[in-house]
Parts: sequence; C-alpha cells; structure tokens
Amino acid sequence: MMVAVALIVAMLASCGGQKKSDDIIAQRVVKVKPKAPVKMQEYNDERDVEWIGKTYHVTVHRQPADSLPMVKDETGQKFVDNVFSVKVSRQDGSVFFTRTFTKQYFLNYITEDYRKKGILEGIVFDKADGDWLVFAASVGLPQTDEYIPLIVRLSRMGELTVRQDTQMDTNGDDSGDN
Repeated sequence: MMVAVALIVAMLASCGGQKKSDDIIAQRVVKVKPKAPVKMQEYNDERDVEWIGKTYHVTVHRQPADSLPMVKDETGQKFVDNVFSVKVSRQDGSVFFTRTFTKQYFLNYITEDYRKKGILEGIVFDKADGDWLVFAASVGLPQTDEYIPLIVRLSRMGELTVRQDTQMDTNGDDSGDN
C-alpha cells in the first residue's frame, strides 16, 4: 500500500510541478523600406455622346505627373499624382471644351488629410443630363479603398461646377443640384 501511495504522490508531483516560463514570444517587427515612387497607369477613354441634339466626342486622359508634388503614406512610400485632360469636341472636330485637371483644382471639396495624402485618381464621363455633361471624379488615398467622390458638371455654355457626391450610386441617378 505504501508503494501505491508513493507512486500517486510521485505522479502528482511530476504533473503539477511544471515550471512556468517568463519568456514572452513575439514576432519581430520588420520595417518595410519604401520602394520607388508608385505610379498609376496612363489611361485614355474616348466616346461619342449624344448631347443637346448633336453628337460630341468626349476624351478623358490620365497621365502620372512627376512634376507634381508626391504624396507619402504612413510607411513613407511615395506616390506620383496624376493629371487629367478632358476634351469635348463637336462633330466637325472643333473643340468645345478642354481643360487639364490636377488635385489642386478640387482642394475646396476635399479634407485636409486628402490634400496632404491623396492623389487625383480618376475622372470619367458619366452621362449627358439635359444641358449638362456629367463626370465623376475622385481624390483618393493611394492603394486603399478610401476616396472622396466628386461630381463635375459641364454646361452647354462651358461653365464647370463641382460638388461632393453624397448619394450612394445604386441606380445611376444623379438628381442633385450643381
């Protein structure tokens, strides 16, 4: 019987007597070194649009611009901003409207954070709406899904208006004011 008690005590002592370690295991943080400045690809979109009873040719061209100030993300990675050229031509080839856009043009419509860290990511033709050609634009934080959507409207008189797009685009309807 004494042997049985001694075996039980020995088993209990060996199981419960494990020494606890004060070692903390953590992954080593490796700092990511920024790479060369990141550029978006050049982009060109051309289309014919029926507007105010005539056919117009709309061209939107995106070009990365090394001449513009670069922006940095939180890791120090640099990004090249873009320049967009928008041209609207009549059927006879004469130019009705042409303008080059940079992020600077939209500063009154974006937050301070997007002024410092954002780039002009896109301008695309949306639709002809009565006396207006409607374009969608966006200033975004590079390589994220975060952006400020903008609506740029061009009147038949050549007047431009800009506003933030505050409506969800669920059915493609832009019923807001200029």
